[in-house]
Amino acid sequence: MTDIAIVDYGMGNLRSVAKALEHVAPEAVIAVTNNPEVVRKAERVVVPGQGAMPDCLHELDRRGLREAVRDAATNKPFLGICIGLQMLFDSSEEGNVSGLGIVPGRVKRFPASAMKDEKGQKLKVPHMGWNQVHQTVEHSLWKNIANDSRFYFVHSYYVETADADSAGYSAYPFPFTCAVAKDNIFAVQFHPEKSHAAGLTLLDNFVRWKPV
Repeated sequence: MTDIAIVDYGMGNLRSVAKALEHVAPEAVIAVTNNPEVVRKAERVVVPGQGAMPDCLHELDRRGLREAVRDAATNKPFLGICIGLQMLFDSSEEGNVSGLGIVPGRVKRFPASAMKDEKGQKLKVPHMGWNQVHQTVEHSLWKNIANDSRFYFVHSYYVETADADSAGYSAYPFPFTCAVAKDNIFAVQFHPEKSHAAGLTLLDNFVRWKPV
């Protein structure tokens, strides 16, 4: 049986995620897969992703993975990364598409009018590079990660959700949710596989996580 399935829908930094998980869990059976049955039978599921939301959802459907991902997000340890976070929500301004509707809220583009730093200098979109993450809840996946640790981001859209589902935020330039926790789901906007020690610690925590 596969211990960790990394969902391959053709839109993600899959090899980097796989290598990072292999590093923290060398004994685990890890599969990068586009087979819905492998996803359904895996003990844990990771959904990474890069690119445009409409394309990601189209590829998820084309490969018959939508229901397998939805099932995983309701009944087993589930980690979403970048688009893997955004697709969990009700809708996205990117292409005005509906998401999977698992976490209430929507995905919004960074508004051009707000993209200025404290000195009035224009900030670039996409938000790209290292930024601090402030933890708003105690959670198993934050174990041994100092509050306000820096993680690596690459995104033009952010999620807007209820405080009850938010597990952490960053600021660019205003605060935005960059981590959500809901039952067996933990999902992040940043890339733990690119975030050095803090990111590897989060992935190690995920491998050991046993949601109640």
